[in-house]
Amino acid sequence: MLTHFQFKPLYKNTDIPGWEISFFYKKLKRTGRYLQNGKIEWGLNAPDTDEQTGLEKQIHELMLFHVYDR
Repeated sequence: MLTHFQFKPLYKNTDIPGWEISFFYKKLKRTGRYLQNGKIEWGLNAPDTDEQTGLEKQIHELMLFHVYDR
């Protein structure tokens, strides 16, 4: 389970979609960019390929809840 999920806009003009994301998973801080098309560009401590799909699903759900369902 991921914890301490945070996001902030990539651009000063908040009408342009794109967000910096960060969270903890398995005691490691992980970062990335959540892009307009839903793709995630991993930054710090990218997950292993076998964990990536599950984490991306969780992140998509969190983004839908916090950003798109406002």
